[in-house]
Amino acid sequence: MTRSLGGTELKRLHREWRRRTEGRLGLLLDGVQNPFNVGAILRTAAAFSVEHLWLVGAPSPTDAKVQKTALGSQRFCTWSVHDTSAEAAAAARAAGRRIVGVELAEGARPLHELDLSGDVCLAVGHEDRGLSKELLASCDALGFIPQLGRIGSLNVATATAIACYEARRAAWTT
Repeated sequence: MTRSLGGTELKRLHREWRRRTEGRLGLLLDGVQNPFNVGAILRTAAAFSVEHLWLVGAPSPTDAKVQKTALGSQRFCTWSVHDTSAEAAAAARAAGRRIVGVELAEGARPLHELDLSGDVCLAVGHEDRGLSKELLASCDALGFIPQLGRIGSLNVATATAIACYEARRAAWTT
């Protein structure tokens, strides 16, 4: 009979994957405004061991609505707040990260075709407008998530989760 893993078994499983994981992952939230999206992104960040979040125009992780969705996961991440996308990008680069924008934009390649190895900061944008022009121009690479259905885009929290998984998966399979 198959059963779900218990607490100790889950800890062992996660520890095994942490040992296989190299490279530091960061996130830059460029104008993500919905607190529930920010909370979901924080939860994803904690699950994929994102080391730092650079926030521009986003609700604080201490906001009550953010915390409702984050379910305490914000205690596993560090973050900094920046006034502009350029300032956040400079801070991410100063921390040794390449910036990969996740955006449906000209010149973007499928995310799974990009080099996501090493220290990377994935940048995601506003729920309707996406990444700012300023940040789009300064990204080291642009990637998109291929979609097959009739819906043209994903919710930013969902796209962030897929992008974080792809960054980790790429490192695990090389």
